[in-house]
Amino acid sequence: MKPKEVIALLEAHKNERGIANWEKMNTNGQKLKSFGIGLTHLRKLAKQIGRDHDLARELWESEYYDAKIISLLIDEPKKITPEQAEKQVEQLEGGYLAHVFSSCDATLAKTSFTKEIADKWMMSEDPVRRRCGFGLLYEMSKSKKRSAPDDEYFLAQIKHIEQSFDDEPISLKMAMGGALQGIGMRNLKLNKAALKVARKMGPIDFDERGKCDPFNVAKNLTSDYAKKKFGI
Repeated sequence: MKPKEVIALLEAHKNERGIANWEKMNTNGQKLKSFGIGLTHLRKLAKQIGRDHDLARELWESEYYDAKIISLLIDEPKKITPEQAEKQVEQLEGGYLAHVFSSCDATLAKTSFTKEIADKWMMSEDPVRRRCGFGLLYEMSKSKKRSAPDDEYFLAQIKHIEQSFDDEPISLKMAMGGALQGIGMRNLKLNKAALKVARKMGPIDFDERGKCDPFNVAKNLTSDYAKKKFGI
């Protein structure tokens, strides 16, 4: 499929309500346009298009948010390089694309250098890189592969989150909270360590309008599902 065909496909699936929400949200001079398509629908379209590294690279240059999301979803993990990742993290439009770039089952998290770049970004002075680093940490926390980091690695990251959480902006606190929750759901040992920090952090109030409940990591780590999983 060619870029023009992808744009035509996106236009055919545009959502007027989504476009209105995008325009309402876009109060900071954001230059990206949008077809207003939700992420769930974009994932379906991405599967329809299929993995294509060259197409992904072309779509990344699009002026449409939806096309950039498709770019991230269809890229090929084995063809992504650390250099590409470093270039893209500079182009996340102030963080608008960070969630799909580094979390939400991100393609970047399927590369061979995920841990190395996550470790680097979590220690970066750039808040967008730090946010993406913790997004990748969340993805690693879900991994059941033998190559996944061990408990000692995750315990060190729990300590890192505990020490740096208070000084971070809300978007980063949310990424840290997500990573902490993911780590705490790996096993009972990590659950206990993560829960201790989550209780210290408290609920993360991320919605200034008050329409969404705060992100309560401690509550999620002590849910009925967690208790059943760990036999507690």
